Amino acid sequence: MAESEQHEMPFVQKPTRRARLRRGIFLIPSLFTVANLLCGYYASIAALVGGKEDFDHAAKAIGLAILFDSMDGRIARMTGTNTEFGVQFDSLADVVSFGIAPAILAYAWGFRFAFAGFGNFHQLGEFAWICCLSFLICSAWRLARFNVKGMEPGGNKNFVGMPTPAAAGMVAAIVHARHWMGPIFDRNWAIIWFLLLFILGGLMTSTVRYYSFKDIPWTRKQPSITIILLFLVVAVIWRYSEAALVIIAGTYAVVGLILHIVRFLRHRLATRTA
Repeated sequence: MAESEQHEMPFVQKPTRRARLRRGIFLIPSLFTVANLLCGYYASIAALVGGKEDFDHAAKAIGLAILFDSMDGRIARMTGTNTEFGVQFDSLADVVSFGIAPAILAYAWGFRFAFAGFGNFHQLGEFAWICCLSFLICSAWRLARFNVKGMEPGGNKNFVGMPTPAAAGMVAAIVHARHWMGPIFDRNWAIIWFLLLFILGGLMTSTVRYYSFKDIPWTRKQPSITIILLFLVVAVIWRYSEAALVIIAGTYAVVGLILHIVRFLRHRLATRTA
């Protein structure tokens, strides 16, 4: 048989270990996103069960979802594996963990026992689910705006509008702080609770700037005092999580709003004197 008539076997290059590692490393940020999504799903189920400990477990699951959400994007940027698919997948997971889960948790925790014995149950129920629905819609709107416009123009130092993890963290922190007392039984406190959901939704869709912590050089060498303070903060949160998490979440929400008001008044004063 002539040499030209022989069928040549195509050369298939054996994938190197580096290539296999690079294909696999794309899974690492996605696994954190899946963990984020799992926490949001678990929080929703636990809130629907509605036991005293179930509400606390749901709040803790939302807290873990915040931790996983902060890690997936950072790991993707550090390893150079950030993709458009990962961005969209992360946003869909955030809708579940920071939109649906806290809305269900807030509704079940603040409505089921507080309004059960009143004759105007129907009207109060509508008020409750409208406030929770507004929180969910605003969180989805906030995530869509971030995907389109990104952060504040000119850098990545500030978010435009309250981040959805921070709003969900506020809900989870309050539920966790009162876990030893159980859900809300007083109607007046329940109304205040649902108004808080409405306010958080407004902050997410606002133009209030919130610090993003993305300009902190976490991968560089830090002074020893910084490491010590960081461990102290973690220890305080671990030991006094009920009070510490509410203070941290509330301070973050209020400080951003106060700085926005100060900037607004300073701008008005500058335009008047000009």
